Amino acid sequence: MNFKMRKKKGNSVQELIGIKRFTDYGLLTNKGEILFFKISPTNISVLSKQSIEQKINSLKLLLSAVPDLEVTCTDSAECFDNNKAYLQDRYEKESNPKIKELLNKDMEFLDDIQIEMATARSFIFSVKCKNKNAEQVFQTANDIEKTISGEGFDVGRMGKEDIKRILALYFGASLSGDLLPDVDGLQYVK
Repeated sequence: MNFKMRKKKGNSVQELIGIKRFTDYGLLTNKGEILFFKISPTNISVLSKQSIEQKINSLKLLLSAVPDLEVTCTDSAECFDNNKAYLQDRYEKESNPKIKELLNKDMEFLDDIQIEMATARSFIFSVKCKNKNAEQVFQTANDIEKTISGEGFDVGRMGKEDIKRILALYFGASLSGDLLPDVDGLQYVK
């Protein structure tokens, strides 16, 4: 079966989720362009009650100023709960003490990794731009970035590689968020 025949039979994942392509400012989808902004997290455990209340008020003001803003909080890497559950199940069923020792070390290793990553959260703000040309999208991105920054958040626009990393984590294509090639399998073509 050749590629053209397979293409007619079903949609690609990209088509199913509505992604058309990356743009200079974000991601073009069937419903418009999505702009992504990465927010540096603040360790609120060291802030005073007043400072925390101020951060909350700043977020409220930001959401009022940009009502279409969507907020996402993700881990910087995939969760290991399924792997740990699998190892625990194997440990309980295993009778060989040497294998049990190795499984226990694997579980400890995953715990250590997860503890290190627990503090590595990514906060992403996104906005959909509908029916705008490239110049209008650029101006919108500038305005939103300025508004976010004006409310006291450390913000930066996400580029193509950052967006690919978040999509890879979201869809489970990469445990550590490693960068993926633009075209799947391209590395195997000579």
